Parts: sequence; C-alpha cells; structure tokens
Amino acid sequence: METEIPAMLNTRPDLYGEEFTFHSSRMRMQSVTQEELEQMDEQSKHCATLLSDARCDVLAYACLIGIMAQGPGYHEESEAALHQQTVENGGDAPVVTSAGALVRAIKRLEADKIALIAPYVEELTQTMIDYFESAGVDVIDYETLECPDNLEVAQLDQRNLVNIAADLDTDAADALVLSSCVQMPSLNSIQAAEDTLGLPVFSAATATTYEILDNLGLSTQVPGAGRLLSGGLNEGH
Repeated sequence: METEIPAMLNTRPDLYGEEFTFHSSRMRMQSVTQEELEQMDEQSKHCATLLSDARCDVLAYACLIGIMAQGPGYHEESEAALHQQTVENGGDAPVVTSAGALVRAIKRLEADKIALIAPYVEELTQTMIDYFESAGVDVIDYETLECPDNLEVAQLDQRNLVNIAADLDTDAADALVLSSCVQMPSLNSIQAAEDTLGLPVFSAATATTYEILDNLGLSTQVPGAGRLLSGGLNEGH
C-alpha cells in the first residue's frame, strides 16, 4: 500500500494537476496469523482517530486479510465503525477497507467468477475464499504462496505473477485478482497480465485506489493500471 497507492496517485498531476499528501498510522503485525490479525484489527479505531487529527479527506484500512479474518461481511462493520471514530474526533472522513474495495470492484466489473493469487498460508487463503463466496463471488481457481512473514510478502518478485496467472484456469473466469493482498507487489504486472489473459486484472491496491479517488470525487483513471482504473467504469457505482 505504502508504495503502490502513492505510485498510482502520483501519476495524476500530469493528467489532472492534482497533488496528494499521504498520512499513515500503523497497526502492529509481524506474522500473518489469525491471532496476530485479530490483535492488529483491535488497533484500528485508535489509528482512525490519530489520522483524523490530520483532517484527511479519506482513510484507507490497508490490510485485506485483517478484515476478512474477522468473518464474512466484516468490511461493512469496520468501515462504519472507523468512520464514526473520525466523526467523533471532529474530522469526518469516509473510510475504505481494501477488503470492501476488492469485493465492490468485483461487482463493478460484473465478475461473478474470479481466479486469484494470494501470498497467505492455505488456511488464511481459504478464509478469504469463504469471504468472497459469502459475498456471492465464485473463486474458480487460485494459487497461494504460503508466505507467513509480513516483510517477506512485500519482497516477493511481482515479475513471477504473470507466469503464475498463466498456470491458473481462467477460461471460465470473469476477472483475475493478481494480488489479493496490498502488501504483495503487483502494480507493474497488472497491465501485462491483463493484455496476456484478455480479461480484467486488478488487485487489492488498485481496488483501494479506485475507491480513494471515487470518495474524493475525482476521476478514477490511472494510466497502465488495468481496466478497473481505465476511467471507463461508472463512477460511484
């Protein structure tokens, strides 16, 4: 998130003359386990309050599995609770979770069936698949990379993703989630994968960027970041 989302937003000054500032408050997590994810999520309200001190225009909760590990539909509960924190602190701002953004992106693309790549251990990937299926999305094929160390996830070589995607069964898929984790890099491979596979390819980071821009009332266009950010989808869908 801290590399890819700024990278996408920073492509826009040449197109739209916009400038963005970025503020962050970190929830602690080292190993991507159910226990640590629960402990991390407990810190989210405090972080939302800290960020609303800066009177940010939009807040993004950047851990997809941190939300999904709490049970189906939790993104709606989290987004509402964190928004309320900003209201109570006098810094009313919309809140986007990467989990909610990804679910809504799938619906924007009218993708009932998806394939995906995840960095998690198998158990957490199954938790994520259950979360999608509870939202009416059928995961027809997936690859999980079994990488539990949070810092290692950030160092995974995204150039491998196109080859991994090519090995997935995408014939019946409506879209491919190239990285279901904002920590796992994929931005520089999304357009290449989309061009190769001929179906929409996106990630937790591109979905979050779409909703950040949408909540700011701005065009959702980012060059070379796949169909979701092509600017051709209905704004505010």
